[in-house]
Amino acid sequence: MSESMTGVEAFYLPADGGRYQPTYATMSPWDGSAQHGGPPSALLAHAMTDLVDPSLRLARISVDFLGVIPRKPCVVRAEITRPGRRICRTEATMTVDDRVVAAASAWHIVTGAEPPARGVHDYRAPELPDEQPQRFFVGLTDWGYGEAIEWRFTHGSLDTPGPAAVWSRLRVPLVASRETSGLERLIVVADSANGLSNELPLGDWLFIPPTLTVTALRAPVGEWVFVDATTTLSADGLGLSTAQLADSQGLCGTAAQPLLVSAT
Repeated sequence: MSESMTGVEAFYLPADGGRYQPTYATMSPWDGSAQHGGPPSALLAHAMTDLVDPSLRLARISVDFLGVIPRKPCVVRAEITRPGRRICRTEATMTVDDRVVAAASAWHIVTGAEPPARGVHDYRAPELPDEQPQRFFVGLTDWGYGEAIEWRFTHGSLDTPGPAAVWSRLRVPLVASRETSGLERLIVVADSANGLSNELPLGDWLFIPPTLTVTALRAPVGEWVFVDATTTLSADGLGLSTAQLADSQGLCGTAAQPLLVSAT
């Protein structure tokens, strides 16, 4: 029986002991039984942030995808590996069937008074467009992660190769019965950079990111996150996807993903 977003409460349903049930909203476009990388990355960020003092804000997260992440019950564990009042480092893992499927590390930096200078090169995102028809990759109709997010493109699209820029809004929270933070919303969509800006025909080519790094300047304000993504391919078969992440007030951070590029 096919699935749908009908009745889906969140990307994850929590249980005791760091256990979570991924829902249809986490579904990868490549494998219906697997998770897209965005929700697990944000869930790991959530676990690490919960460990540190609220005066510290997540400034960088790197997530390594250690294989396909099954859409099955998972366990998340986090620890502080470099304690500090001003700078702190944490690590986290996601385990499915006793196998670590994703591992992350993060740096958290203490916040303070507004500095006397804020730079002159801030990023300005275009205005939020009106509501648009939701189109996914060619030949793909049912896609939990894609349906769990509202997409409004300012240029490019998921169904055409090349750079793309899009406003995105989560339709459901990251974890049921818990408010989703601005940085969690940012991380959920940051892993979309390689798919948004793919340069080669899907079905004929694979472009697989084994890792994601998000460097955060600040948390986005409001529900909408702007992703301005570009993929560059090297002559020896690798790729690099990068994205500017913003809101209506300016730059929020950047995302980067190295890519395995291979013909199918």
